[in-house]
Amino acid sequence: MKVTRAIGLVALCLAAASAAAESTAPVRVTGGEIAGLRAGGLNTYFGIPYAAPPVGELRWREPQPVVPWKGVRQAGSFAPACAQTAVWITETKSEDCLYLNIWAPRQADKLPVIFWIHGGGYYGGSGAQKGYDGTNLAGRGAVVVTINYRLGIFGFFAHPELTAESPVHASGNQGLLDQVAALKWVKENVAAFGGDPDRVMIVGESAGAASVAILMASPLGKGLFQSAIGESGNFAAPNSAVDSPFDSKAGGAKGLALAKSVGARDLRALRAMSVADLHKPSWKSDVVVDGYLLREDMTTTYRNHRQNDVPLLVGWNAEEGKDLAPEILGTSEFTTARHRELAARLLGYAPSSALLAAYPGATDAQAKTSIDKLTTDWWGWRMIYWADLQARYGRSPAYAYFFSHQPATPATPCGYGCGAGHGAEIRYVFDNLAQDPRAWTGTDRQLADRLATTWVNFARSGNPNGKGLPAWPRYTGDQATVLRIGGQHQLPDFALFGRE
Repeated sequence: MKVTRAIGLVALCLAAASAAAESTAPVRVTGGEIAGLRAGGLNTYFGIPYAAPPVGELRWREPQPVVPWKGVRQAGSFAPACAQTAVWITETKSEDCLYLNIWAPRQADKLPVIFWIHGGGYYGGSGAQKGYDGTNLAGRGAVVVTINYRLGIFGFFAHPELTAESPVHASGNQGLLDQVAALKWVKENVAAFGGDPDRVMIVGESAGAASVAILMASPLGKGLFQSAIGESGNFAAPNSAVDSPFDSKAGGAKGLALAKSVGARDLRALRAMSVADLHKPSWKSDVVVDGYLLREDMTTTYRNHRQNDVPLLVGWNAEEGKDLAPEILGTSEFTTARHRELAARLLGYAPSSALLAAYPGATDAQAKTSIDKLTTDWWGWRMIYWADLQARYGRSPAYAYFFSHQPATPATPCGYGCGAGHGAEIRYVFDNLAQDPRAWTGTDRQLADRLATTWVNFARSGNPNGKGLPAWPRYTGDQATVLRIGGQHQLPDFALFGRE
């Protein structure tokens, strides 16, 4: 889903814009030497290639090795965002987009690494979005990495010819394979920036959190990270018709149908098409159980103890539904007449009488309120289901949160992620309240400091607890062990949704 527009979706390069910024000493990484910028107590490096440009014959291929360069490459500005249809990303977009960004304390030595995966429904987003500026997290003693990965039809396109030409006999999950390639780059190179390659925490929101779930379930993620945080996103849940992965046959059939619709006889013809022409048909980015990145559904992976068993922290926000319901359901017509139908579409199965009683739709106004609330609670159940799997079948601990804090009211009307909506926690996690000119309260600032410190603690030790922080219990399956962050919202009755 889209990350909150209220955070701002414009690339920000504070260090590069500063007249006082100086070049860093050259750093050797895969491909050659780079120089970043010094600003305050941090070194920043933007637009570092972690794979070859996926263009021409490499369109839709697995990410390929970095193309070496001569001399010192300047890493003072962000690379283009990946080609996409999202209108809320306004910076330059390109197929040549497999780059990452780093914020590191100048005196860093074996610091924990926070590897951020942006959201955006797998069709939009960028590692250079303003809200993801890593300055304040890095200032707490971490190396922060944000990445681009292929999106939409360029990142999630399966086709029988692609599968046949692939050395791993799989296609369809290019954007996720980009994330794996970026993690491998971090493993091999982050020590040069003062990071500890054996203390990498993957964290993402929305589709980024779904990516975290996939990386935990994928054999390709083994050894690449030591802790994980998922904010408001999980790639699959039982009985769900939403976000459930395609099998490889269905993915290939979808690709063939797309090729036919644009009059492309084969893969060569598709690769000859322009970005603009490939963006004309409607395309939903579906994850594929391809036998390589993903071998089975999430529940089977955990039941058989095949997940990457690392400490896990997951949670959701109290007002996600008002943002997510129109996107998931493809309509804002939440009426009495459509109430049962929309509830069934959301859940993937016919709602029980008990669930409809808890989320009634006797009037249009009531139906609207109930669909918003049902979407929020169903989203939360997906996160709790993931925590349950780790708590039951993992050796490493699971932690869970419910974010219901109401941020200060924005100066201008808010259209997405308002209140405790989808993505509202991000500005607190990155401690970037100052980017948004609101009348932030002391409570807001204290919460931002607390959450940013907690996330760094988790990267450091796999435990969110620390000196001066509220006690965070290990999640056991009991709702009492879900940490409430702000507000008085009640946790939903998850029994209405069915549990494993």
